[in-house]
Amino acid sequence: MQKLLILGAGTGGTMMANHLRSKLDKNEWEMTIVDQEKTHYYQPGFLFLPFDIYKPSQVKKSIKKFIPKGVNLIRSKIDRIDADNNKVTLEGGDVLDYDLLIIATGAHIAPQEIEGMLGSGWHKDVFDFYTYKGSKALRDKLREWEGGKLVVHIAEMPIKCPVAPLEFAFLSDSYFKHKGMRDKVDITYVTPMSGAFTKPKASNALQYLLDEKGINIVGDFNIEKVDNEAKKIVDYGGKEVEYDLLVTVPTNMGSEVIERSGLGDDLNFIPTNKGSLQSKAHENIFVIGDASNLPASKAGSVAHFEAEILEENILRYIKGEPLKEKFDGHANCFIETGNGKALLIDFNYTHEPVEGTFPLPGVGPLRLLQESRMNHMGKLAFRWIYWNMLLKGISIPFVSATMSEAGKHFEEVES
Repeated sequence: MQKLLILGAGTGGTMMANHLRSKLDKNEWEMTIVDQEKTHYYQPGFLFLPFDIYKPSQVKKSIKKFIPKGVNLIRSKIDRIDADNNKVTLEGGDVLDYDLLIIATGAHIAPQEIEGMLGSGWHKDVFDFYTYKGSKALRDKLREWEGGKLVVHIAEMPIKCPVAPLEFAFLSDSYFKHKGMRDKVDITYVTPMSGAFTKPKASNALQYLLDEKGINIVGDFNIEKVDNEAKKIVDYGGKEVEYDLLVTVPTNMGSEVIERSGLGDDLNFIPTNKGSLQSKAHENIFVIGDASNLPASKAGSVAHFEAEILEENILRYIKGEPLKEKFDGHANCFIETGNGKALLIDFNYTHEPVEGTFPLPGVGPLRLLQESRMNHMGKLAFRWIYWNMLLKGISIPFVSATMSEAGKHFEEVES
């Protein structure tokens, strides 16, 4: 009996368990998935919790609910991966052998990496919204906040869902308008990038929206510390931005087990072949989602597209066939712009976001790089798709794992 081991029961790990259980002979393959958590969170919903758009119950379900029959679920912390000997040690000392390993340990915020971020203001006037706890605490703060200087800040790239901080700024504008207090709130968007987004064409469109909504932007800000007493953030060049309420996206890092195992880079992300999703160091290890160092967005849509390609490559690996380097960095992201509207962007390693239609060329019904209520409805509908299709390994009709060029006018960019 051969053993397939999956580390992490988040989006990527759960999808792979569902994709592969039905494809592998149960008499030949034993499948096990390991995760220390009991709850699966719909992380895109953390953006909506602070604004009372979603209720807490809408963004969490039991992990067990999505693990397919025939897959062993072990609830435990992982101590380390011994890749040279095909073993994983769990906290407490139990050892799991594997023939094939899928690492889906994700990424998490690391506020301790920034001086002062975890100081006296943490979850009082300094908040994250990349965790369930942080998002709920921020919701409670916004309900009673009377206004002042709101700073939306990114510590450094890469981060999970690169558009989420922008969405938070846009939704804040809408939220305070509806509360009749927008004139009491000064919103500033602070980023280590030179523009609003990682892709220049999309950045231009998003900059227009920032200007239209009266949201200031401070670019090229590389944070050194949070000064809790003076209520300001300071960058290494001495630049300062004052705040009354700081909503920050701290440094994002891969799992500490990757560091303990010596498998990652400086941020604990695993060097991974960007086309095949195979570990660069160990041929029987594959990586999906935020755990990899791929030059692609760390977003749920990317993990979804990776899963379809990784399924094929794992089956090819088992058969001794050459792997296909098919993953093209495909990502599509809804960007909430407030007031019941959203943008949609679709891009990959070599193509920037452009205008067009999605998913059907010329038909849509979703429009790319254009604000619309239909895009907003698509964003809200994705929560149902996530729980009922994506996690269960069910293909989404008309949506290809690789990006379609039909009906779009692209400009090549360097990969």
